[in-house]
Amino acid sequence: MTKKIALAIVGIGKIARDQHVAAIAHSQDFELVAAASPSSTLDGVPCFSSIEQLFESTPSLSAVALCTTPQVRYQAARYALTRGCHVLLEKPPAATLSEVQALVELAGQQRSALFASWHSRHASAVEPARRWLAARAVSGVSVVWKEDVRVWHPGQSWIWKAGGLGVFDPGINALSILTRILPDSIVLQDAELSYPENCETPIAARLQLTDARGTPIRMELDFRHTGPASWDIAVDTDGGRLLLSNGGSTLRINERSEPAAPNAEYPRLYEHFAKLVRSRQVEVDIAPMRLVADALLCGRRIEVEAFVDG
Repeated sequence: MTKKIALAIVGIGKIARDQHVAAIAHSQDFELVAAASPSSTLDGVPCFSSIEQLFESTPSLSAVALCTTPQVRYQAARYALTRGCHVLLEKPPAATLSEVQALVELAGQQRSALFASWHSRHASAVEPARRWLAARAVSGVSVVWKEDVRVWHPGQSWIWKAGGLGVFDPGINALSILTRILPDSIVLQDAELSYPENCETPIAARLQLTDARGTPIRMELDFRHTGPASWDIAVDTDGGRLLLSNGGSTLRINERSEPAAPNAEYPRLYEHFAKLVRSRQVEVDIAPMRLVADALLCGRRIEVEAFVDG
């Protein structure tokens, strides 16, 4: 049996606890040997207050999963790469596109694996949807991605600060799926962004996009939604309508439910990361992040009432 890759989690927040820990525990490729966070710990492994202490105390470390907030992800990734470590980046891969490019260049110099892990692309129905659309002409796309921020991001003040993306933190998941399943490149035409008067990032957004063939793509994002979340992508084609729902885990074509494998986004993500580690490859697709950056750069700003958490 191939020896497992010694891996540490850096940043012990909600996503690390909800997804990464369990995926690593069941992985045939990785062993969780340590963790680092300035304010949290994980049961069962040595925990350190900084990434510097982590590396000083864990000489066997080969890879890290960076689950920090986006604002500090670049510095942590750079530190790990300069020590010859392989790096998995939670989404978004960094706070800026220039940071991502710098990490790609450094990983190439170090011959280390670097993986920008768009987890929603690993949802069970995404690849079946991509294959079905590849043989059809798309005439229109509608994306509705709405959730209650108090339920899905409770007390996470970082999301409202510059670099935290606001509603684009979940919205980038939709864009990661969209840029995977549609055959042509996507460009932004118009954006309207709603900013709470006390926040640096938007709480809602409406985007109009198009592909190289002029297909209209409309997207609605909202953090103020109550009740069950809506994570849906509807695609009209010459062969009928495709509906991806539940964040990419459920597929319906012309009102008929299609069979799909059990949803296991993070286990699949780690399986793929293991392949990149063993071949020392860089896989960083910036298409979803580039569309978010375009919206923040060109979008019309509308001020709305202040957001109060809790």
